[in-house]
Amino acid sequence: MSSVRYLISSLFGVAVLLFFALAYPHHLHYQEQFQLFLFDSNYVWDIVRQPGGVADLLGRFCTQFFLYAWVGAAIIAILLSAIQLLTLRLSNGQWSMVNGQWSMVNGQWSYGLTFVPSFLLWLYLLDENALLSGVWAVLLTLLVVWIMGTVLRDTVSKGNRIIGTVPVIIVLPLLYFLVGPVCLPIPIEGLWLGVHYYRYPTVFPWLLWGAALSIWVLFGLYLLIRRRQVHSSRLSSLIPYLSFAIVAAIMGSFVWKNANFKAERVMQYDFMARHQQWNRILQTISAEKPNNQIGVTVQNLALAMRGMLLEQMANFNQNGIVGLLPDVKEDAASPLPTAEAFYQLGMINVAQRTVFEAQEAILDFQKSSRCYQRLAQTNLINGQYEVARKYLSALQKTLFYRDWANETLPLLGNEEAIARHPEYGRLRQWAYKDEFYFSDHVTPEMLESLYFGNTDNRMAYQYLLAYYVLTGDRERYNQFMSKKQ
Repeated sequence: MSSVRYLISSLFGVAVLLFFALAYPHHLHYQEQFQLFLFDSNYVWDIVRQPGGVADLLGRFCTQFFLYAWVGAAIIAILLSAIQLLTLRLSNGQWSMVNGQWSMVNGQWSYGLTFVPSFLLWLYLLDENALLSGVWAVLLTLLVVWIMGTVLRDTVSKGNRIIGTVPVIIVLPLLYFLVGPVCLPIPIEGLWLGVHYYRYPTVFPWLLWGAALSIWVLFGLYLLIRRRQVHSSRLSSLIPYLSFAIVAAIMGSFVWKNANFKAERVMQYDFMARHQQWNRILQTISAEKPNNQIGVTVQNLALAMRGMLLEQMANFNQNGIVGLLPDVKEDAASPLPTAEAFYQLGMINVAQRTVFEAQEAILDFQKSSRCYQRLAQTNLINGQYEVARKYLSALQKTLFYRDWANETLPLLGNEEAIARHPEYGRLRQWAYKDEFYFSDHVTPEMLESLYFGNTDNRMAYQYLLAYYVLTGDRERYNQFMSKKQ
């Protein structure tokens, strides 16, 4: 393989890396938070015993690194570059430089086409519900086909044509259980339903299948032109570069136009709220005022956390009380910023229920690292130590949450340590002391009860007065102020 080919493939990989790390990092964070990869034999066996389980396991293993955007982007770049190089190898692109000119047997223009499957997979990964197992399925299929091609070529060259078919009979069923139906040239209804290529089980991932089938199309194209010998010339030596440039320009424009940067912005606000980056949120909203529900919810939460909600709320977009504490929806993503506001207010039971229901709404039935961490915290604050221990024990089997779980476990049952803790001690004091029925719609009575339960709770005070301002309820505002005095 020539150094020029490696260079072009490397440039493609760098482009993928920079795109996901700089333009699309929060899509990677979004993926990471909706799975819980455990270093546990039962967990691994439950995955690999299913058709396509190996590809699914590798996809989940890599997705845990999406917690760090640059690492996740590098993983995607390596996978897509490897698929391009294997596609080139399997299309039998015998490229070499003779006296400074390209010499090829399968047509100069076909080089750029070897990037098409990787570009289609890039388009596929723009969807936040596209899972990395689909990319691994394509890559593993190409690896097996490459290995089998080498074995069969050596076997047939020795005259063992019948023996050469035996590995194919053995490998095809095995390949299906390794990666799932992507290894088949034609999707068969019913085979793909149980494979984790996409978060929505009932949605057919057309782009993934398009990428897989495009490889077969390229192989067919090679068979049509393989007998045509192309002689080198000064002009033809530039054609491979031109073919790559054309494919890159066309497919690159599709990638950029189909990237959902609006969703990326929303995910950024959710990510900052999850990691309690209040100052960064304030800097972000100062540069560009959010106008979507999640952005406004996070904006108001950050203002309240810095004691600025009542002073600054008029300077930003407000969606009425919907932007303050929106009603909880029945999905996995949108309730989480609202649950963060509940948690910081001291509405611990409400936050716990919201997070639990959000996790149960994950459509591919995975558990959530983010939700497990928050459920451990809410149960610890509520004194439900055995339940908290269950979540912490699971997090001990993860790569990136193990240290946090080990640091938190000694707090279980240690009332003095919890009381001294700057977060858990404060929220335990702020939490509701009396039980009451909670509807999906937060009312001023709930916030008022929260505040009068502990008048040090300035978060509840800010949210309550903001509620009255946004609804224009002067009567209740005056009643509250008279009670406060």
